[in-house]
Amino acid sequence: MSCRQTHSADKSRATLYEDVTVRIICELEQGIVPWVRPWGSGKEESAIGLPRNAATGRSYSGINILILWGRLFDAGYPSQHWLTFRQAAALGGTVRKGEHGVGICYADRFVPKDRRTQSQGNASSALGEASEPQAVAFLRRYTVFNIAQCDGLPDHCHGAPSPLPEREIMPEAEALARATLADIRHGGDEGLL
Repeated sequence: MSCRQTHSADKSRATLYEDVTVRIICELEQGIVPWVRPWGSGKEESAIGLPRNAATGRSYSGINILILWGRLFDAGYPSQHWLTFRQAAALGGTVRKGEHGVGICYADRFVPKDRRTQSQGNASSALGEASEPQAVAFLRRYTVFNIAQCDGLPDHCHGAPSPLPEREIMPEAEALARATLADIRHGGDEGLL
């Protein structure tokens, strides 16, 4: 039984931390370093860049980038755009029946209402300063789907990646690069042994 199969059997009990940790360990055991070479290789030709939410346009951050890149390359999706089931429905689209999403997380802090009112009502310190209420950290799990798993989404969700600005050739930099006699190649891992 492979590492991923073992993990999927226990998935109902796994916490988000365990899920992410097991996935990274499985990939490392297979010789894949998930944070290196974030572009498609072989048959996958996934778009380069950060994963984005198709509904809000925001880029995902932190561990979500690694999670979504991993899913993107495993499935060979042509887009870096993701959304929740509810976001797809709100945009007039649907997630195709039988499609499986990927779990991502949202971490933040908040100050509970009772702690805010307590800190405002507490006597101030000797210096006359009010004590700061203690924030509570929370972690929330969401399931997102690539737009390639959806039907009926508006065109703006399928937007092509922003074109890169045209490169300005700097003669001094080009001359310096040539003077190094380095073998400079463009194209990711193409042509490497």
